[in-house]
Amino acid sequence: MEFEESLAEGATLDDVEVFIRAAIEGERNRVATLANISAILNQYLSRINWVGFYLVLPGRDHLVLGPFQGLVACTRIPIGQGVVGKAVEQAKTLVVANVLEFPGHIACDSRSRSEIVVPIRSGGAVVAALDVDAPERDRFHTPETVLVERVAGLLGQNWNLMTDS
Repeated sequence: MEFEESLAEGATLDDVEVFIRAAIEGERNRVATLANISAILNQYLSRINWVGFYLVLPGRDHLVLGPFQGLVACTRIPIGQGVVGKAVEQAKTLVVANVLEFPGHIACDSRSRSEIVVPIRSGGAVVAALDVDAPERDRFHTPETVLVERVAGLLGQNWNLMTDS
């Protein structure tokens, strides 16, 4: 699949998964793969203002910003703080309908009103998080949750096959 192609308007979840699988299978550099996946999700998911990754740093108490689409973002997020840090600490998907009501929310983009964060697991450990923000409340429901959890699962299955070089 050529990445010069783009998702057609009205693409289905299965169409997006084909593009995601191609991005993962076609490149072994982790940064390049995550960059393309954030671009695919940005194209597919309507009514969002940010999508990207935060990476767990082994032996550290915080995550560092990875590839993303959107406005400038928080560079480091302490594990256990904000939606991203809590999702990583709890190792579970968090869907927040109104981030203004989330205790300890970290506002990287003041326009964000809802958020979904899915931890990426590899070898039993959380290695990263996939984060999607929207400028409207209650934006994320079952279809978006299914999609980002599928993406996180595919990345987790292939994480150790990717390199940083």
